[in-house]
Amino acid sequence: MALRWRISALVAAAACAVAAAVGVLVHEFSRNRELSQARESARVTLDRAAVTYTRTGEVQGSGAALDAPGLPGDLRDLVEQGHRGTEFTTGPAGPAMWAARPAGSRVLSVRVDLTTAMRDIGALDASIVVAGLITTAVVLPLGVLTAGRMSRRLRTAAGTARRIAAGDLDARIAAGPRPRDEIADISTAVDTMAGALQKRLLGEQRFTADVAHELRTPLMGLVTAAELLPEGEAAGYVRDRVRVLGTLVEELLEISRLDAGAEQADMSPCPVGPLVREVVARSGPATTVLGADETADTDGDADGDAGAATVRTDSRRLERILTNLVVNAHRHGRAPVVVTVSGDGRTVTVRDHGPGYPRTLLDDGPQRFRTGARERGTGHGLGLTIALGQAQVIGATLEFGDAPDGGALATLRLPSVPPPAGADPAGPAER
Repeated sequence: MALRWRISALVAAAACAVAAAVGVLVHEFSRNRELSQARESARVTLDRAAVTYTRTGEVQGSGAALDAPGLPGDLRDLVEQGHRGTEFTTGPAGPAMWAARPAGSRVLSVRVDLTTAMRDIGALDASIVVAGLITTAVVLPLGVLTAGRMSRRLRTAAGTARRIAAGDLDARIAAGPRPRDEIADISTAVDTMAGALQKRLLGEQRFTADVAHELRTPLMGLVTAAELLPEGEAAGYVRDRVRVLGTLVEELLEISRLDAGAEQADMSPCPVGPLVREVVARSGPATTVLGADETADTDGDADGDAGAATVRTDSRRLERILTNLVVNAHRHGRAPVVVTVSGDGRTVTVRDHGPGYPRTLLDDGPQRFRTGARERGTGHGLGLTIALGQAQVIGATLEFGDAPDGGALATLRLPSVPPPAGADPAGPAER
């Protein structure tokens, strides 16, 4: 049940409970007052009748009776024991208050009829019920309106928090200051958190971009110096490490451009099948390519129709995405690595048969400089981050999961209607 209706139900229940409590209190007070007055009146009448009976031996005209046939049995037994008393009854003759006392060997009693008084109390109860219903009918819409406003404000705060979690750090609730308003306090806290998070993230992004740019100059010097080293095992090792460092710097620069939203897609017709085979051919280790007819193409050399359809996308960025996925599968998974292209060319999957993606990646997405599971090898965690960012630039979706029978499975879905050329990307590669 939504919060709005829970609050409305609570308001209605509270109104009904208050009306019922007031009704019970008023009913009991009115009934007790009527019984008390009737008891006092019966006692006074009984005492006067007793005086008259003592003087004249008669009770006519006094309002009392001797040995009345309707006298309650308990009260008669009390009087026969020599006591006086009163009792309220609700017999066939109607509600009444009895008072009785000994009169020699006889019983002198007085009956005060309470039919009218009890009828008045019943009418009062009905009036209280009607008043309670009217009060509930008036209060309930006000409660629904108030609860609806609270619910809308909470939904706005929750929606903004979800947008922030999805990467839109510019989202704000922008609730005005309201003293003693807990929802406004929550909204302000969410906005403050988003601002602090955005400031920190932008600082980290600027730091990454600055480090990458600053490393390019000394890196070029290292490349030049490495090429001047005399041939040998040590020189080969140095050149290899320099190439690795150069690749890392270029990836950092690419991520910084994605973070800044500077990347723009250049859309054009692209045959997906040949592009996939070209990527597989350059990836090095053996990779199996399956098209819509499930014809195998190992190492990209067979003639299987691996997704012959042409789609409109940025072929350079699509090639970058597929290269990163295939390289990641070979580096951190186990053979065989299988690339499957759908018949319309809009869905490409890359699967290995290793231990699968780490749980942190499946829950939170690719994280730079985090590889997750030790069994999937070591690395910088930048390849999948770049692939995800480039997929957002071309309007595609990239999902990571584990195959039912084991192994990591990456699924790239190209949009049926790609964004126009030069459009802003969907967002940075990582928030």
